[in-house]
Amino acid sequence: MVRRGLVAWLPRMAIFLVVLCCTVSVFYMLACTPRSDRQQLAFARVNSPTGKEEYQAILQEREENHWDYINSLKRQIAELKDELQERSEQLKTMQGHGNDLLGVGTDQGNLEKPQKTLLQFLHSQMEKAEIHTGVKLPTEYASVPFESFTLQKVYQLEMGLTRHPEEKPVRKDKRDELAEAIELGVETLNSPASNSGSNHRTYSTSDFIEGIYRTERDKGTLYELTFKGDKAYEFKQIVLFRPFGPIMKVKSESLNMAHTLINIVVPLAKRANKFQQFMQNFREMGIQQDRRVHLTVVYFGKEQMREVKGILENTTKSLNFRNYTFIQLNEEFSRGKGLDVGARFWKGNNVVLFFCDVDIYFTAEFLNTCRWNTQPGKKVFYPVLFSQYNPGLIYGHHHSIPPLEQQLVIRKETGFWRDFGFGMTCQYLSDYINIGGFDLDIKGWGGEDVHLYRKYLHSNLIVIRTPVRGLFHLWHEKHCLDELTPEQYKMCIQSKAMNEASHGQLGMLVFRHEIEAHRRKQKSSNKKT
Repeated sequence: MVRRGLVAWLPRMAIFLVVLCCTVSVFYMLACTPRSDRQQLAFARVNSPTGKEEYQAILQEREENHWDYINSLKRQIAELKDELQERSEQLKTMQGHGNDLLGVGTDQGNLEKPQKTLLQFLHSQMEKAEIHTGVKLPTEYASVPFESFTLQKVYQLEMGLTRHPEEKPVRKDKRDELAEAIELGVETLNSPASNSGSNHRTYSTSDFIEGIYRTERDKGTLYELTFKGDKAYEFKQIVLFRPFGPIMKVKSESLNMAHTLINIVVPLAKRANKFQQFMQNFREMGIQQDRRVHLTVVYFGKEQMREVKGILENTTKSLNFRNYTFIQLNEEFSRGKGLDVGARFWKGNNVVLFFCDVDIYFTAEFLNTCRWNTQPGKKVFYPVLFSQYNPGLIYGHHHSIPPLEQQLVIRKETGFWRDFGFGMTCQYLSDYINIGGFDLDIKGWGGEDVHLYRKYLHSNLIVIRTPVRGLFHLWHEKHCLDELTPEQYKMCIQSKAMNEASHGQLGMLVFRHEIEAHRRKQKSSNKKT
């Protein structure tokens, strides 16, 4: 019995000892846990006359710890900046003395492995970008257009509520980016390698004419900068690339455009009044200022032909200008057919073709832009022109419509970038023939220009597409003919709607009755009061 009682008592005693130990441990932990700062401050304020001083001391200690932490972060940031600067200098050194992209090649055997890896990555980004050869694209929607810029302004296609077709860069990062590219271009021109000749001159930003740039999100940003040369027809072109890192020099070349002739091909039917306006523009910009042009007019039908031919002959005769060709076709108007006939009629050496319409206004500066953005077997130029709104609507609140030269202002209220049109283009005759030319089965208005543009996108040629400040589409009333196919007629109506006025101006016309009704109500309520 005693043994059974002892056996039953032992587990109870063990449980009691465990509970006792746990209780003692809990009390010990509570007794030994340090008080929080808040508790200490509370007890100090209640029980001690020096609580305020202790509180201030704790605050001062925390502030000192905080400033120590801030200073530590500043030191780390400064160290990272120094390391980044050092890496940038190493990269520039590698560019200048390692494998310089301007054509100077040396042994890279002494470069460290990390530096080699970095340079190889940058070169791979450059090879993937469309710099030395074109990239085949499936459609026009896959093409990434350029934006153009001068020292003061940027001309951009992407629009929104706050962006304008022409603007001074507001964001500092955009201004700094373009300024850095221009400064590097000037530095390249002033380098000993570029100024090795006897007639050494110092370039500055004032020699910069214009540039184009575009960013491909998986590769980097490409810049093409054009500067004045030593003579009127000479230019310097610098190509730079920023592969999401330090900007790199790709190439520098001199362009002599003294003998680069442009054959301006214009298809036409009737519209003698518009041709008179076109010839005034051609007279001033093409003959008097540029002088390195040839005009080919392909005329369809016989109606108004004598008037058109007389305008052409009178203008050229008065200036002793003989570089023109007049071709007459007795058939229905077809823009593609007219341009194709005018292009293939040329019998001289390879020439730059500028496909143009009679309602286009161009400047002498644009003709040079056309020249340096085309290169046989390598580049074709698809400028995006600025399309003018209906002057009658834009200046309807004025007493009279200003002269044409004063209307040619690039603003959101006066027009828009015609980014859906591919009719105005510059390319060499050899490239046009090799690509196959226009689809001559397309009749009437629209479609032939997109077909040719797609051909160039499918080739290995580089397609330069960018807004230009010297090419305008003059407003004219558009008539959509019943003979057009449903698709062509739809395109014509869409173009007609976009040519009239801005969204805001069209909105005022659509809701003019509501606006007038509101004005009458306001006038009536004011009389009652």
